[in-house]
Amino acid sequence: MTSDTATRAHQGQTADERQPPWQRRLRRFGYAGGPRPDVRERLVPAFPEPGTRVWEALGARPPLALVLARWSGWIGPLLIALVAGLTRFWHLGSPKAVIFDETYYAKDAWALWKSGYEAKWPDDINDKIIDGFHTVPDAPGYVVHPPAGKWVIGLGEWLYGLNPFGWRFMVAVLGTLSVLMLCRIGRRLFRSTFLGCLAGALMAVDGLHFVMSRTSLLDSVLMFFVLAAFGCVLVDRDKARARLAAALPVGDDGPARPDAAVGDRLPLGLRPWRIAAGVFLGLACATKWNGAVYLAAFGLLTVLWDMGSRRLAGARRPTLATLRRDVPWAFLSTVPVALGVYLASWTGWFLKSGTYSEKDGWQHSGYYRHWAETEGGHSPDGFLAGVLNPLRSLWTYEQEVWRFNTTLTSPHTYQSNPWSWLVQSRPVSYFYESPSPGQDGCPADATDKCAREVLALGTPLLWWAACFALLYLLYRWGLRRDWRAGAVLCAVAAGYLPWFLWQERTIFIFYAVVFVPFLCLALAMMIGAVLGPPGSSERRRVVGAVGAGTLVLLIVWNFIYFFPIYTGHPIPMEAWRNRMWFDTWI
Repeated sequence: MTSDTATRAHQGQTADERQPPWQRRLRRFGYAGGPRPDVRERLVPAFPEPGTRVWEALGARPPLALVLARWSGWIGPLLIALVAGLTRFWHLGSPKAVIFDETYYAKDAWALWKSGYEAKWPDDINDKIIDGFHTVPDAPGYVVHPPAGKWVIGLGEWLYGLNPFGWRFMVAVLGTLSVLMLCRIGRRLFRSTFLGCLAGALMAVDGLHFVMSRTSLLDSVLMFFVLAAFGCVLVDRDKARARLAAALPVGDDGPARPDAAVGDRLPLGLRPWRIAAGVFLGLACATKWNGAVYLAAFGLLTVLWDMGSRRLAGARRPTLATLRRDVPWAFLSTVPVALGVYLASWTGWFLKSGTYSEKDGWQHSGYYRHWAETEGGHSPDGFLAGVLNPLRSLWTYEQEVWRFNTTLTSPHTYQSNPWSWLVQSRPVSYFYESPSPGQDGCPADATDKCAREVLALGTPLLWWAACFALLYLLYRWGLRRDWRAGAVLCAVAAGYLPWFLWQERTIFIFYAVVFVPFLCLALAMMIGAVLGPPGSSERRRVVGAVGAGTLVLLIVWNFIYFFPIYTGHPIPMEAWRNRMWFDTWI
């Protein structure tokens, strides 16, 4: 039977005949089965119509309440992002010091914007920079991370200068925008404005995300690009499924039905959101190399989503249809795009070819920029030399950096094993000092020294609850085939599991900030289950609301309690000791 014949035969069947055989057999015993939703609604579930009861309870009259309800998908996220921004920008320039790994990235970012390549700074330069020194050395510096994240950090320095506020500015901006993005992503993922805003609010009060949003490190920049890429593939999923849904034939009884011709043959056309995902994934790779794991993970995720979409649309061979019509374009939309963005991030390194003299060799150019001409053996001449030599030099540089990143085993006081990350066993102290009474904000009438610390510690109750949320999502994905749970688990796994391959390497818990947004999505999904499914009894709703509300309020309290040691605010030594719940936190 040809595909056209099969399609016509399928269209001629009654609703009972289109039911699976097992359902038709059970009808003999009185099984009626639930109503099957329109295939279009299953492909692209509609967002719920916004209600006005909440706004009317707050005092808004019906016309205004309706407007506010329609815009609630933006009002809620913007308000949460505003609160997140106010807390992240509060005293952003404090501590007025180069803290932890800011000693690398703040100076590298400044050098990139001034010279086009990272410079080799003197060991004693940090105090001079705080006092106003900003001259970039000529000598190139050996760096172990690509430049995109440092270009971003340098934008804040270009605006506000080489000072703590300047090098933390863009990280705080991205930290705030990531909260807004997560609200919108959660809303689209769960088809619930409330759960989307809840996910964003949870991230706004996570200590690790908060501290990283106020510290000039690359990991927060990486987190932003990864989250943006996830949002893009999520929108692309909805757009692609909407095209399939629009092409499905509509039966006499109203609902659309699956059609093999649509599922197997329909090309999904240009997919700009997937190209945008490739751009953000390229920026992630160009910030830190573990962004490449997300490139692979999200690429696989979008292919699996296409396969499921075509199967639901009626494809008889969804795997074959996806391999033929979607996979090649998925590859071209992500991998070459990401590679192009990665190479573009090295533009300053490429363009700063420097000067050459017989006496001093190559000067005023990036590290390894002329490896091909000096150590690389035979080198082409003419135009090819200008193209191939820099690429050969960059490839050799990348190999050297790979060896460094995979073999780094220098012991560090605050290193931790990835097994301990989810329970926040070993946070990292970025800054600590013990001012005497009357100094650096310590009250003059204090009976003992104060403590000022910036501790990269996730809000404990949030992370501990997220451990249970991950178990719940494993259940939803493994036993209920919930694609939302699978998407969140994929994102967590891509940021977490690769570190288990290098447990002997010197690694830190703040690397986990890249999957903090997805932990918050997992926790929001679990809280949604606690609140109860649609149609639950009033008693069930009340019990769920009390339990969920109690958990959220405890998480917010936990964040407020640890706020002084997230911001370096001076507190009495006894108050600091009370916040050191475990010996491993010291």
